[in-house]
Amino acid sequence: MNLLRALVTVSGMTLLSRVLGFARDFVIARSFGAGSLTDAFFVAFKLPNLLRRLFAEGAFSQAFVPILGECKNLQGVARTRVLLDNTATLLSLVLLGVAVLGVLAAPALVWISAPGFAAEDGKFALTVTLTRITFPYIFFMSLTAMAAGILNTWSRFAIPAFTPVLLNLSFIGMALFAAPYFDPPVLALAWAVFIGGALQLTLQILALFRIGMLPRPSFNLVRAWKDAGVRRIVKLMAPAVLGVSVSQVSLLINTLFASFLAAGSVSWLYYADRLMEFPAGLLGVALGSILLPSLARCHANADNREYAALLDWGLRLTLLLALPAALGLAMLAAPLIATLFFHGEFSAKDVDATRQALVAYSFGLTGIILIKVLAPGFYARQNVRTPVKIALISLSVTQLMNLGFLLGLGWLSFDLDFSLDALRHIVLHRREIRLGHAGLALSIGLAACLNAGLLYRGLRRQRIYTPQPGWGKFMAKLACALAVMFLVLFFGMGKTQDWLQYALFTRLLHLSLLVAASAGVYFATLWALGFRLADFRRRAAESD
Repeated sequence: MNLLRALVTVSGMTLLSRVLGFARDFVIARSFGAGSLTDAFFVAFKLPNLLRRLFAEGAFSQAFVPILGECKNLQGVARTRVLLDNTATLLSLVLLGVAVLGVLAAPALVWISAPGFAAEDGKFALTVTLTRITFPYIFFMSLTAMAAGILNTWSRFAIPAFTPVLLNLSFIGMALFAAPYFDPPVLALAWAVFIGGALQLTLQILALFRIGMLPRPSFNLVRAWKDAGVRRIVKLMAPAVLGVSVSQVSLLINTLFASFLAAGSVSWLYYADRLMEFPAGLLGVALGSILLPSLARCHANADNREYAALLDWGLRLTLLLALPAALGLAMLAAPLIATLFFHGEFSAKDVDATRQALVAYSFGLTGIILIKVLAPGFYARQNVRTPVKIALISLSVTQLMNLGFLLGLGWLSFDLDFSLDALRHIVLHRREIRLGHAGLALSIGLAACLNAGLLYRGLRRQRIYTPQPGWGKFMAKLACALAVMFLVLFFGMGKTQDWLQYALFTRLLHLSLLVAASAGVYFATLWALGFRLADFRRRAAESD
């Protein structure tokens, strides 16, 4: 399989999901704005989402996919079926227990994750109710992630990439048509999470059935637990849980800090994060999904040269696409937010506050995407400990920066729109402005860059990765293309205030032209400097 074609397929499906995700956020912002109700829902949704990333897309996938690929490669399909049956049985029982426990312990979980809500009885009680409705999402999505790992190992990338579309459709349908029948209406969003999770799992089950790899329950739990493959997965999961929990704990702590800031802070960070996750999902998640199975096959085949070449391909493609995405997010923060969310209950103040968070996030976007490419370099070799150690360092640095940005560096600001007047104002009045919630976003982004840098250093020191020739010229050409793109955006975007006064059609037209022009000049410059699409085509590693 051509990895570039697979990347295009996964990114295309992810693009559809992200576009619908923006439509969902548009509907939520228009219907509910950014205030106490949305703060309560986003905190409630964050809790099962955190566990999903911890047990499913995080620790479990990192341990499961390499073992599954090795078993398929070296032991055959029959043995792989047994491993799948035993793993699915034990995982389902664990997840069921976690879901029940989460529903029962919802008050304690809300108090831990957003203690600032305790001062408002109504807000706290609503968050508890929303948490109880959304918590079974962890059960549905963890099994969905397992199914995605199986499908990706069989090089069926499209269905797992398409699956998130169903959650977005559930959100849109419930917010538009069901919300008036709930009291308060925000309860409809919680039920959208439950329904969306069930639909996603159903789609994956059908896909597994079509390829003949649908796991069957094993009623002999002792034999399932004694399966050597299962025990290896659990052994790898132990450090992986710690590593993934580090990043999730960091997000949880940020929510804790934000709960003490101005009302709407949690929502501003959420909307900014959603915009940042658009390129992160298109590039980072897609690249990680297609790289990990191929890297695992290379490791099983002891093909170290191809292993390093795959990592090099992933790094070049990441920088080629992530750097302009980060630049675009930073410069187009206000136009993007005004176009997507400045409707109904979402005010000009919300636009401004969300913009500050998005600019801060953009500084770490490239690092966030690089982690998705560099970390599989360790996971595919069943080395989880090194990324865990690096994640612990990143967590410590994140919290130190949180304290610094919130308490000690009041002269910094991301209240800028990349115009000369705004930059001049910051220079002259820098001591009057504080970071606030934007500091929480900045700490995550900068820590991600540190994490990526340490992962890269580890791959080099362990001689897992050796850069291919031509990196100097590659980076010089990227710098030229980025400079041209910056100039187009700088002179084409206008003033932030204008975007708040434009009609919706004008915003859409102006933003579309800016995005098309900046992307066009970026890739045209690269083409003029010698870049060609054929240079990035690469075959996936094949099984022996």
